Amino acid sequence: QVQLVESGGGLVQAGGSLRLSCAASGRTFGNNVVGWFRQGPGKEREFVAVISWSGSVTTYADSMKGRFTISRVNAGDTVYLQMNSLKPEDTGVYYCAQSMRVTLTTTPTDFGSWGQGTQVTVSS
Repeated sequence: QVQLVESGGGLVQAGGSLRLSCAASGRTFGNNVVGWFRQGPGKEREFVAVISWSGSVTTYADSMKGRFTISRVNAGDTVYLQMNSLKPEDTGVYYCAQSMRVTLTTTPTDFGSWGQGTQVTVSS
């Protein structure tokens, strides 16, 4: 089973940027879709972005469109999430996950492998 390790979280002021990384080990991402999800304080886990195995197809949650960019480097089995124009409501734990599917999906139950998460805190 693939192990996923996120990094890059931290504390940033509103309007700032962060770049999250998700590295795969044990097994590669292969042809599977990879996504980012987040869970804010007192909130349920929500979809952020997802990317196809080739990196050519991406989907974003409406509130992230234009601010976040997901990308992947298959040769290195790393997926990134560039977050710009951050807002306090973006605060939460961000999780990387590998889907059990090769077709694009945003449903958390379609993702079988999850990282431990990285904390993002945006101050106002």
